Amino acid sequence: QMSLVESGGGVVQAGGSLRLTCAASGSHFPRHAVSWWRQAPGKERELVAAVGWAGDDTKYADSVKGRFTISRDDTENTVYLQMNSLKPEDTAVYSCAAGPTHYPSGYASTYLYWGLGTQVTVSP
Repeated sequence: QMSLVESGGGVVQAGGSLRLTCAASGSHFPRHAVSWWRQAPGKERELVAAVGWAGDDTKYADSVKGRFTISRDDTENTVYLQMNSLKPEDTAVYSCAAGPTHYPSGYASTYLYWGLGTQVTVSP
């Protein structure tokens, strides 16, 4: 079993930055891929970024490439999402998820454990 808690959301102006944190409790965290997802009002949930076991195996949505960076610290059971050059269209609830696979899957069904999410609002 694993539980995930997100933090770091808030309100920021366009062009600004935020760093989201996903803190995990439970066993075998290093043996899980971790991902960030977002869902805006009236839209489907979409993958933002994912990281595999090794930390250097990552996957990003085209809309965030070059602006967002996912990283993990297995000594702290934590995954981060650094978000730079934020745009109003990045406004959404951001959730992290973990799954017992080594690669950064883009499929939600891969991930067994989900956090409740943190709100990110980017003003024009």
